[in-house]
Amino acid sequence: MSNIAIIFAGGVGSRMNSKSKPKQFLELHGKPILIYTLEQFDRHPEIDGIILVVLSEWLPQCEAMVERFMLRKVRAVVAGGATAMQSQRNGLEKAKDLYPEEQTVVLIHDGVRPLIDEETISANIQSVRTRGSSITVTPAVETITVKSEDGRIGQIIERSKCELARAPQSFFLKDILSAHEKAEKEQLLFIDSATLMKHFGYPLYTVIGSPENIKITTPNDFYTFRALVDARENSQIFGL
Repeated sequence: MSNIAIIFAGGVGSRMNSKSKPKQFLELHGKPILIYTLEQFDRHPEIDGIILVVLSEWLPQCEAMVERFMLRKVRAVVAGGATAMQSQRNGLEKAKDLYPEEQTVVLIHDGVRPLIDEETISANIQSVRTRGSSITVTPAVETITVKSEDGRIGQIIERSKCELARAPQSFFLKDILSAHEKAEKEQLLFIDSATLMKHFGYPLYTVIGSPENIKITTPNDFYTFRALVDARENSQIFGL
């Protein structure tokens, strides 16, 4: 019974306004954001393998980075597709080739969520094995409104009933692959795995994750990431 991670690093980072490279390859203290993410899974004792899905033109650089940072659990680096769903499908098909066991669990994670922690990874694996398809969430801490077409506030949703979907989103490999096959047959596109699985009737269970598990999309996100990393390092150095 294998537990694997599929890490997606196929975005171009348009909201980061970085002209030199996609956001997942921006560096902090000489290490790309993507490597921070991969290290969390590479070090986790319950993760058996990692599949990295990247922009096709960045394949050589990613393979070199895997070697440079000695990420021993990365079993394959594959090219993404024209859409996010196709990229995910490419990673899942490679996972099926490498881990064909009936009870393989797959954790699908963003390459630009480097602050994922060991506890959240473990909780996702446990949740899938005991309950089924599972989505990492954090409780909403601000009021959520639904906008109307005329610019006025529509429905105001009670905050206590709201959660923010994050990653990992985790499944039995056979289930998520089956959903992808159905979506392809019906020519349907979905924004993420949770929406895909919900559409095809799979019950989704929640795993409460850390609020620090942010997605680095904008410059402000990067500054937050830097501050958190530096704070953690300072606490180790000074025993805070």
